[in-house]
Amino acid sequence: MNSFFILIFAVIGFYLGYRFYGRYLEKLWDVNEKNKTPAYAKYDGIDYIPAKHWLILFGHHFSSIAGAGPILGPVIAGVLWGWGPALLWIVLGSIFLGGVHDFSALVLSVKHDGETVGQITKNILGDKSKLVFSFFLWLALILVVAVFSAVTAKTFVEEPRIVIPSFGLIFLAMLFGFLVYRKNVNFVFATIFSLILLALLLYAGKHIPIIIPGENSLKLWITILLLYSFVASVTPVNILLQPRDYLSSFILFFGLAIGFIGVIVSHPVTETPVFISFNSSKGPLLPMMFVMIACGAISGFHGLVSSGTTSKQIPNEKYSRHIAYGSMLTEGLLATVALLCVSAGLYWNSPFQQLNYPFLMQKGDWIGTFATGYGRIVSKIFSSDTGKLIAIIMVNSFVLTTLDTSTRIARYITSEIFGESFGIKVLENRFFATSIVVIFAAYLAFGAWEKIWPVFGASNQLVAGIILFVCGCFLMIKKKNSLSVMLPCTIMLGITTAALIYQGIGFYKSHHFLLGNISFLLIILATFVIIEGVGKIKQLRKK
Repeated sequence: MNSFFILIFAVIGFYLGYRFYGRYLEKLWDVNEKNKTPAYAKYDGIDYIPAKHWLILFGHHFSSIAGAGPILGPVIAGVLWGWGPALLWIVLGSIFLGGVHDFSALVLSVKHDGETVGQITKNILGDKSKLVFSFFLWLALILVVAVFSAVTAKTFVEEPRIVIPSFGLIFLAMLFGFLVYRKNVNFVFATIFSLILLALLLYAGKHIPIIIPGENSLKLWITILLLYSFVASVTPVNILLQPRDYLSSFILFFGLAIGFIGVIVSHPVTETPVFISFNSSKGPLLPMMFVMIACGAISGFHGLVSSGTTSKQIPNEKYSRHIAYGSMLTEGLLATVALLCVSAGLYWNSPFQQLNYPFLMQKGDWIGTFATGYGRIVSKIFSSDTGKLIAIIMVNSFVLTTLDTSTRIARYITSEIFGESFGIKVLENRFFATSIVVIFAAYLAFGAWEKIWPVFGASNQLVAGIILFVCGCFLMIKKKNSLSVMLPCTIMLGITTAALIYQGIGFYKSHHFLLGNISFLLIILATFVIIEGVGKIKQLRKK
C-alpha cells in the first residue's frame, strides 16, 4: 500500500481527535483560563516557574514524554505482527486513551496545586494507596534513569558525531534561558538566534566526532550523564530544563517534518505485510502488542511528566489541551512515521541484508534499523548517510530530555515518600533526594537494569491504568461523567494484567524467577490500589 495514504489517514484522525475530542475533555474537566495556576500560586524559583510562552512548555513536555518509546515500539511491533494492527493501535490509542490520560493527569495536577500523581492519590484514595503507588512509581523512574543513561551512553560510543550537539545544547539552553528570563529578550529573536547556533553545533558534530578511547568509555559516558542528570534535577527549571527541552524539540520537529516530507515526496509502498500473524516470538498480539507499543499510544510515564514538571510550569489552564493532548497526538504522528520508515523504507524479502527489515531486527539494533529506514525515506532530500545521522540525533535528543526530566520527577517522589511519609527530613532537601536517585540509578545502569527491563513495558502501561483510575475517581467524586476516563482505565488494566500474567508464566518456565515474581507483585500492587479506591468511592457515595 502507498505509505502516503497511510500517513494522511493518521493525520486526519489526529486532527479530528484534537479538534473535537480534545474540546470535549476541556469541558469535562472544567478548564478555566481565569484560574490561577500553581506556577504562580506556588512560585518558588526552582520548580514552580511559569513558562514564558506556552510553546516553551510544549517543547519541554513533548521532548520529555517522547523518549525512545514511540520509535522502539512500532519498529518491533511491525516486524512481529505487521503494520496494520500497529497503525490502528497508534492512531486510536493516542486519541482515545493516551491523549485522555495525559490531559487528565495534567489538569488533575493543576487543580491540586501541581502535586505529583502519587501525592494526589493520597488526597483521593488515602495514605495506603499513596504509599504503595508512589513506591512503585519511584522504582519505575529509577529504572528509566538507569536505562536511558545507559542507552544514551551507548549511542555516544557508537556514533561520536552526536556528542558535540548533545552537550553543546546544554550550554546553548542556559544562554537561551538567560536571554529570555533574565534579560527579557524577545522570545522569537532568542529562538531564531539559538537555532542558528544549534545548526552550527550539528555541523561541528558531523565533522568533529568526540571519541573516548579505552574499554571503559561506556562506563565513563554513563557516569558523565548521571552527573548531568543530577545537575539538571536541582537547577531551576527556567535555567536549563525548560529551554533545553524547548530547543531539543526543534531537532525532533525537524526530523519529524523531514520524515513526513520524505514520505510525501517518495511515497514508498509498504514492503512489510499488513498482518503477519496473531502469535509471535514475543507472544500473542493481544495483549502483547498493546504493551509493546507504549509511548506511541499510551504511556504511564506521560502522566508522571504531566503531574511532575509540566503542571508546575503551565502559565494558564487554557493551554492544557495544546500541551498535553496535542503532545500525545504529535507523538502518535511520530510513531506512525517510525512505523512507515521500517515497513516502507526497508525490504521484507531482500538479498541485501543491510536493507532487510527482519534481518536487521534479528541483530537487536532497533536504533540502527529505524535510522536505516529513515535514511532511505528521506534519501530524495538528503543523502542516506545524512538521513541516518539525523535519525540517530533525533532519538538521542528524545532519550536525553527524558533522562533529566525523569531524574527531577524521581527527586519529587523521593521527597514525598522518604521525607514526608517516613519523616526523613534530610531527603526533603533536593540535593540529598537527587543523590539517592542517582546512586540507585547508577547501580542499575552498570549492568543490573538488563535483568529487570523486560517487565518495564507492561509495568509502564499499568501505571497508565492506575493514573486513569485516580483521575476517574476524582471525576466520580465531583459527580462528573467519568466514562471517557474509566473505559480506557478498564482497557489498560485488563490488557496489562493479562500481559503480566503471560510474561510471568513465561519467566517461571524459563527459570527467570526474579522477573516472574516482579510480574505478579505488580499485579498485587495494582489490585490493592484499585480495591482501596473502590472502597473510598463507596464511602463518599454513602455520604
